[in-house]
Amino acid sequence: MIPPVGSIAPSTLTETTGLQPTRQMPVSETGEAFSAMLGEAAASTVAKLNHAEGVSLKALQGEADTREVVDAVMSAEQALQASIAVRDKLVTAYLDISRMAI
Repeated sequence: MIPPVGSIAPSTLTETTGLQPTRQMPVSETGEAFSAMLGEAAASTVAKLNHAEGVSLKALQGEADTREVVDAVMSAEQALQASIAVRDKLVTAYLDISRMAI
């Protein structure tokens, strides 16, 4: 059986280069941290989209400045494009892994 990545010690790196190994997180902690980061990024994107929608509605009612609307919409657009790019990378990585020969 192949050992998990988290159990591999960086002893060869220390011996050949003299670099001190850093603390390695177990695979389960790494996955949880990555999952939490993605969740926070998604929540932030949704919040920016909701804010832009709210500011746009206020502008239609005459309660918000045009500059506020432009800033909110541009921020929401940038967050959405970043989320789409991350999603595309995740799908590509999944497809690459699924095509690997065992």
